[in-house]
Amino acid sequence: MAAVASLLGAPSTFRNVPQSPLEAHEMLLNGLPSRALLHLVENLAFLRWDDSFAKAIGMSHRTYQRHASAGGKPLSPEQSGRTWKLAEVLAKATSIFGSMQEAEQWLERPAIGLNQHKPIDLLATPAGVELVEDFLVRLEYGV
Repeated sequence: MAAVASLLGAPSTFRNVPQSPLEAHEMLLNGLPSRALLHLVENLAFLRWDDSFAKAIGMSHRTYQRHASAGGKPLSPEQSGRTWKLAEVLAKATSIFGSMQEAEQWLERPAIGLNQHKPIDLLATPAGVELVEDFLVRLEYGV
């Protein structure tokens, strides 16, 4: 949970870092501050805002730009959840691959274990997210 919050810029982007999944749920229902998404995007080394990234986050680049210029407006609960989930996947992949850059590159490469789909493309739906998370567990344990 701390690694995810860190990717989203905690503690500077939001006051209370969630200590449990229930606290994260409550925070996401109220909407992440838009600066949490801004922090995540600004600190990506390899991933760029493209169609796959927009679908994973659930917002167009134009909407992202509006959030960037508005500053304090919170993300919707859906956008917050998708942003949190992307950060979770990135945190897990970083722990498996050893660096954020490797994790980002992995998201962009077709994976044999995902029928040659790019993990970032699968993050657009809950079923796809589950596939990516299951695949990361298999990679972690060498299955």
